Amino acid sequence: MIEPVEPSKEELIAARPGSVDTERLQFVGLRGDPSRHLGRAALEAGIASLSAPLDDGRVALMVARGPAGERQLHTDAVLTVEGGMPGDRWATQTEYGPDYQLATTRADVARLIANGQPLDLHGDNLYLDLDLSSDNLPPGTLLRAGDCLLRVTPVAHNGCKKWVQRFGLCSMQLNLDPAYRALHLRGIYLRVVEEGRVRVGDCVQVVSRGPVASRAPSNGSAGADA
Repeated sequence: MIEPVEPSKEELIAARPGSVDTERLQFVGLRGDPSRHLGRAALEAGIASLSAPLDDGRVALMVARGPAGERQLHTDAVLTVEGGMPGDRWATQTEYGPDYQLATTRADVARLIANGQPLDLHGDNLYLDLDLSSDNLPPGTLLRAGDCLLRVTPVAHNGCKKWVQRFGLCSMQLNLDPAYRALHLRGIYLRVVEEGRVRVGDCVQVVSRGPVASRAPSNGSAGADA
């Protein structure tokens, strides 16, 4: 029996909502609940109702991802230049470089998209109560989270098939829509500049902003999502 060919990233981007059976997408790791997927209208209305701090935010959640998609929630961790989040699989892989060190997302947007599913299902390391848009945090921006200094990298954080299965096709397509792309609904990547201890609930402050907002290609690498 010939197994059906999964749609490519380009085909997922162009697909009509409802035309892709997300349950047929295969991968190693945690799977989501398709009954929780939100449609385009609900996502747009939800996003329009949200707001986040521009300069002074908060660390809402910290997560280390295991090699098979396991999750370890940290309440207190020392983030290092060499390893990033302790226990996270980024430190043991070779495909993704320093600019992919800490997958980071905005907590309220992640909560909206999860629609009752566990927040850590997204597969990010840091969940922040902070505006992550390119206008607010262009590449090169420095952030102080707890005792740790972090830099916003230029890498695009795009949805992958794991994210599509967990949260639906509309979520990925909205993230990549030119009208929404600069909001970074899927998140951004940070890298550690100065080692330091970070605790859930710690303040996240903008230390300095990068010179310009760089719009990364919307069909680039999905990154080290889990």
